[in-house]
Amino acid sequence: MFEPPEITSAATALLAGLVTSLHCVGMCGPLACMLMPTRREEGDPLTISTLYHAGRILSYSALGALAGGLGDFTAGFIENEVIRWLPWLMVVFFIGMAFQWERHLPKLMALARFSLRLQTWLRSRPRTQAGFALGVATPLLPCGPLYFALAAALISGSWLRGLEFMFTFALGTIPLLWLAQSRYQWLRTRLSPGWIVRLRISLALVAAAMVAWRLRSTLGFEGPSLDNFTCCF
Repeated sequence: MFEPPEITSAATALLAGLVTSLHCVGMCGPLACMLMPTRREEGDPLTISTLYHAGRILSYSALGALAGGLGDFTAGFIENEVIRWLPWLMVVFFIGMAFQWERHLPKLMALARFSLRLQTWLRSRPRTQAGFALGVATPLLPCGPLYFALAAALISGSWLRGLEFMFTFALGTIPLLWLAQSRYQWLRTRLSPGWIVRLRISLALVAAAMVAWRLRSTLGFEGPSLDNFTCCF
């Protein structure tokens, strides 16, 4: 097993999830909001939303465990010099989120067709069942940021760390998506698309800078130390 890089910590995953949620509101938000009942007899909104996010957490965590285990297994076949640079994937992730590089990723037509079929199937199912099913199936929908996150889980060091990374990543995406589900019209009137774009760019670039600073030693630059300032006091 190789030593997992510090930047695949739970804190980094949570921040990545929060930044990604600004993307999710625009992409997955309409589909998630489609599940919410318009009449009380169709189901309890809180229950449906909870089941949806529970399904997402379950599937994201399972994929994280798979990615972490696969990365741990293949690490022995990768040169140490390559492993040294792998943590910079998180910097690429945040910069990519800032400038929406995921739009340039190749579209998997099979996933697009699955998405259309899933929407048709969901409309014929009870809302609670549809909510959980959509949550579990979310990783099967086309999503560039999710692919970046799974790439980070690959270098986490083990299946357990991969599970932890993707579990925390999923938690980070919940608050804004939950707000979109419960207060969709309010959110649309308060948060303009331009405001969301500016917030996403700002958060993502700040996160990229923070991660890059923590990885400065891979470039042979330790940066200023607190010891340099003790002589002045």
